[in-house]
Amino acid sequence: MNKKERVIAAINKKPVDYVPCGFSLHFPENENSGKPGVEAHLRFFREADTDIDKIMNENLVPSPAKGSVFPSAYASVAKMDLVGTIIKDQVEFSKEIISALDGSSFVMGTLHGICASALHPIEKSGYAYEDARKIQRDSLIADEEISLKAFQHIADAMCELAKGYKEAGCDAVYFASLGGEHDCFTPEEFDRWIKPYDLQIMKAIKDAGLYCVLHICKSGIDMERYRDYGKYADVVNWGVYEIPYSLEEGRRLFPDAAIMGGLKNRSGVLVDGSDDEISAEVKNVIDGFGKTGFILGADCTLATEQDMHKLAVAIKTARSC
Repeated sequence: MNKKERVIAAINKKPVDYVPCGFSLHFPENENSGKPGVEAHLRFFREADTDIDKIMNENLVPSPAKGSVFPSAYASVAKMDLVGTIIKDQVEFSKEIISALDGSSFVMGTLHGICASALHPIEKSGYAYEDARKIQRDSLIADEEISLKAFQHIADAMCELAKGYKEAGCDAVYFASLGGEHDCFTPEEFDRWIKPYDLQIMKAIKDAGLYCVLHICKSGIDMERYRDYGKYADVVNWGVYEIPYSLEEGRRLFPDAAIMGGLKNRSGVLVDGSDDEISAEVKNVIDGFGKTGFILGADCTLATEQDMHKLAVAIKTARSC
């Protein structure tokens, strides 16, 4: 059983020789795109030796101009050629990485959901993250029509990215959904402004013939908002410790999906644990959840400064369970 076969077996809840692992890394700014980005990905894949190779995505929706004012700037976003620029660039970037792999691993490309994708042009206009989150919601309230026109344009482009990932040779899309926090949108706002576009993109991922790995971003999440996402999700990952929401709770919420996670990403044993502590925690997670329909991972992407030895211990332990 090679890495790809192992992950697919886990997704289908079939027996595996050992629990597959999926971890990814935030690369420094000078190594997240172009040739340095390709080399950084390949180096991490070799060093980590995880079953899943995840391609990061820094080809984000741009700002119309520095200092743009929203919601009016969303009118310009709605006219941008996203497919011929950022989508094309991300697909080509992915092709370069995949062409250097041997085909034995399970490869997934990152795709940001509508909340994050429509947030990027605000951030790139010069606003800090928390300010941008507020501006996004205020824009939707102030001019829903112009804001949602941009949202639809972005969602359509992300559907093209899903097709592009298939063309590049990916097995799956890592769909990162933002916006489910209790203090961001009300449940009604989420259902009106976020969910329809997220589901459109997730359906496009499945229609492209790819597995859909749903990642639910951030802490303080109302997980119930994501129940309907389960119909398109083959794997679900969330902040077990960050939200918090246990693996078992997630298994009940998404009964048809495999579950990925189990470890903290910015604290805990992967950051400051001894080899014995890491092994004990991994064994505890796997013993508690079981080996069926499970992929060992973390709450979210690992820090740039991740100690690779500690990650290797976690992966080696999973392969011995």
